[in-house]
Amino acid sequence: MKTLLAAFAMLLAAVGPVPAQEAAQFKTSDLTIETAAGKSFRFAVELALTPEQQQRGLMFRETMAPDAGMLFVFDQAGPRAFWMKNTLIPLDMIFIRTDGTIANILEKVPPQTLDPRASDGPAKAVLELNGGIARFLDIKPGDRVVHSLIGAAKG
Repeated sequence: MKTLLAAFAMLLAAVGPVPAQEAAQFKTSDLTIETAAGKSFRFAVELALTPEQQQRGLMFRETMAPDAGMLFVFDQAGPRAFWMKNTLIPLDMIFIRTDGTIANILEKVPPQTLDPRASDGPAKAVLELNGGIARFLDIKPGDRVVHSLIGAAKG
């Protein structure tokens, strides 16, 4: 996976670290996506857990590391819709069911729009990654997101 992410990083020439004042308001943790093809990809994600954090999201960020993202986790599964107001970078939005499977993916969502981008059915969480990484890594609906705050533990 490191070589894939390194290659993606080269495609994102403008990528740099997140300024400390922006990152400080979010806790971080590791998240893994397991594909049906048997591949596994790890991301360092910021957690948007409170309504205030969820409202702020990735707004005003100019860059994000290729192996980074933001995970929005909600108390209950339900229809989810996001817009990209004040979001400066294109993002992939991965809508995640309660069991951790990916319901749908919206790729390279254009920044700075008020158009709602919605889940296909109820979602417990939404993962935002750099625009294009889902296709680059061949992540698809039905693949599984593994994180302590969503999904059932693997047995």
